[in-house]
Amino acid sequence: MINEHLPVGADGTSISRRFGLAAQEYPKGPPKSDTKGYRNHAKPWSETRHIRMMDLNLFRVFDAMMLHRSVRKASQMLSITPSAVSHALRRLRQSIGDELFIPSEFGMQPTRRALDLASAVREALEKIELALRGQVSEPAGAFRTFRIAACDYACMVILPSLVKRLAKSAPHVDLRVFASNSPDVDRQLEKGQADLVIGWFNQLPEGIRRATLLREDEVVVVRASHPLTQSGVTKERLLEFPHLVVVPLGAEEHEANGSINDEGLAHRIWTERVLHEFQQGKINLAGHATVCVPNFAAMAPFLQLTDMVATLPRRLALWTAAHAPVALLDLPYTSMTVDIEMLWDQSTDQDQGLQWLIRELESAVDAG
Repeated sequence: MINEHLPVGADGTSISRRFGLAAQEYPKGPPKSDTKGYRNHAKPWSETRHIRMMDLNLFRVFDAMMLHRSVRKASQMLSITPSAVSHALRRLRQSIGDELFIPSEFGMQPTRRALDLASAVREALEKIELALRGQVSEPAGAFRTFRIAACDYACMVILPSLVKRLAKSAPHVDLRVFASNSPDVDRQLEKGQADLVIGWFNQLPEGIRRATLLREDEVVVVRASHPLTQSGVTKERLLEFPHLVVVPLGAEEHEANGSINDEGLAHRIWTERVLHEFQQGKINLAGHATVCVPNFAAMAPFLQLTDMVATLPRRLALWTAAHAPVALLDLPYTSMTVDIEMLWDQSTDQDQGLQWLIRELESAVDAG
């Protein structure tokens, strides 16, 4: 049993002692007495023997690995050594018959079997702990790490409000935020690389839940003393100045003129639509979109120092104006509107912790 093979430190404290679970010895088969009764109930015995022979502490290690995707961080969370975590994983892999966690660029990547087990294991452990303490479930008080894939707009406009809220309501909750590439949304969610994805999306595969956080429109942004601030903005006037555009990560560039091809353009938001309206043989797009940057955060310095023109989401433009000497101007055409959404995999609908985070995110946006 694992509680016999996981000493920790010089005092030999074991995982079972740290978790407050007493070691148990389980029989290797039906008692020799009353064998007739066991013959009559052979199927229930075969179905329950596997779980009865497993140390429940193994699932504490499994849960820690699901939360942190790292042997070292799991060992820190459980106050045991990394080698003890590795030993526990080896025992669990042998018992379940699956690798469970595989090294990858995202850390220890859970297998499909691990993802199927994750919600049930976490719910069971929480119920045991709460029952022993005589408390009801309170996700805000839990120690947990959530992984959020987000576009840079969400990192700048949405997530700071969530972090501010969680700092007071859930100080033990950690967030791991990384860049989201829209074509990879289903893979990130299905493989458990992300618990939530935030951004703007078109069609999505089945099995992905979506909810709108807010609706965004667009404005023109220029430096505070730009010539356009002295006169009305028209499409023709906009074309007199070089344009600064955002090309999202992963968009393919057209070899002929440096613009984005049709497929990439479908994923490109807020990138000077007026240029495309005039592109039908009249305007050389590459001659006006003089600078392309990979994210919104890189735009402000270019706008401050040049006569370049950019189109930004309104909330992001307001944030930029509060931190840099830029001016916001109305568009000379009908503003495009886009829904900023959050996505999650439907298999996590029963994950109380994640559903709590979704509600917290909605509240953070509403409080805004």
